[in-house]
Amino acid sequence: MKRELKASLIIFAIGVFMAALDNGIITAALTTLTKAFNVSPTWGAWSITVYTLGLAISVPIIGKLSDRYGRKKLFILEVILFGLGSLLVALSPTFTWFLVSRFFQSMGGGGIFIIASSFVLNTFPKEKQGQALGMLGGMNGIAAILGPNIGAFIIDMTGSWHWLFLINVPVAILLLLFGVKYIQEVQTLTKSRMDWVGVSVLSLAMLSMMYGLTMLDGVNFVDSLTSPAFLGFFGAGVVLLIILYFVEKRVEKTSIDPILPTFLFKDNSFRWTLVFAMFSGAIIASIIFVPGFVEQYLGVSTAESGYWFTPLALASGLGAAFGGRLVDKKGAVFTLLAASAIATIGFLLFPLWVTTKWEMVIASLFVGVGFGSMMGAPVNVLATEKAGENKGVALSTASLARQIGMTLVPTLLAGFIARAFMNMGNVIQSNLKEANIPSTGSDMMMHMPAQMDYNSLQAGFDQIPDPTIKQIMLDSLHQVVGNGYSGLFMTSAMICALCIVLAAIIGLVRKKEKKVGLKAEIPANQ
Repeated sequence: MKRELKASLIIFAIGVFMAALDNGIITAALTTLTKAFNVSPTWGAWSITVYTLGLAISVPIIGKLSDRYGRKKLFILEVILFGLGSLLVALSPTFTWFLVSRFFQSMGGGGIFIIASSFVLNTFPKEKQGQALGMLGGMNGIAAILGPNIGAFIIDMTGSWHWLFLINVPVAILLLLFGVKYIQEVQTLTKSRMDWVGVSVLSLAMLSMMYGLTMLDGVNFVDSLTSPAFLGFFGAGVVLLIILYFVEKRVEKTSIDPILPTFLFKDNSFRWTLVFAMFSGAIIASIIFVPGFVEQYLGVSTAESGYWFTPLALASGLGAAFGGRLVDKKGAVFTLLAASAIATIGFLLFPLWVTTKWEMVIASLFVGVGFGSMMGAPVNVLATEKAGENKGVALSTASLARQIGMTLVPTLLAGFIARAFMNMGNVIQSNLKEANIPSTGSDMMMHMPAQMDYNSLQAGFDQIPDPTIKQIMLDSLHQVVGNGYSGLFMTSAMICALCIVLAAIIGLVRKKEKKVGLKAEIPANQ
């Protein structure tokens, strides 16, 4: 590998890590932010929601702009936007300013991974692409996993949420300086006019769909799917996407360069790859619940839980490198099959076997290697296989599909834990009865806090004077937590198992397309 390519890859990898870290790092500061700006927790959650919406808009557009204006220029522009946005967030005098700045910041962070992956696919030798994409995917995955722990560490060290964002500024400046100097690329740029109508329709469609997804309720998931608010926004997004398809078909007949070439969606393997990308996003979303499991089920303190989460992060990085090399040697489909199988085993171990911290580490290693192997290389290679000069658009579309999975699934999985806590009273009554301790409904309610969450319940039960009843209540809490996380991890394992099926379908579709292509090449007289 040439020295220039190695230098470029390192710069891109640091940029990917910085951008991916930001949406996870803020979760550790949500409580601090709501108190600092004196807003409700619901409004505080918009710190994450607005960033997600910004990603949904910027990701599909950046891919096309990078094909048109050059990856180096777009990377530099993205770094500037992200760094400036981070500074504006840190200096926010009001919560409205904060949200606007977060949106501005997301417009910069959204396209860095896309640009970096597109750079690899267009400049690296084919036999080295998997390894390089695996490195980018590993940085993306590790950042997503370690974000909350790094955020908690920064707040503990500085005592201020402002440093969560100020720390991005010097990193962005260094990336800007090194990017200008060391990123070298010869790129054929698209010369035709930009499809601004398509850009507008696509942006509105993504904004509407992703906002609709944020309205889903984990406890009443089915009911929220039929709520007017969700159907209105999500349905409007779908309608806009249908309109976009016909708009783009007309644009393709003109001199304008379409934002979303329709020929990509006529390819079966590309469509199935997008489905797999969405499910891979769901797997990433599943991992964010592991710290809660470590604290609430295994009894690890919040201060120490980050240390026990580290093996998963390291395994995901190793898995990304392993997945990249496997793509180069065995192909993308084989890598997806292997990665999905390993992740399935890991998620199954959580509900069926894990009762101690060391068992959790072993299960985490399987999950980390499995999900890490999916990140970066295999999906991106499959998505861009037939994209030609539209690799940036193909990567953006796959990344957007992954983002939809990451947005939808946390709500679904959180519902398992919420519904388990709603069953707290029945579990306590059953355990008291089994211990031959009579308890009326009023007696039990005296020990139940107003807030039905883990910390409030544990604090309330710790105040019970009777040691026998206290232990039964705490054991009931442990049982309820176990039930909630068991349902969550079993669902995650089912998603991974579906990924095995999807990978097999992609393999069969590609094999069929290859056979059809070979027949078309054989002359009629042979």
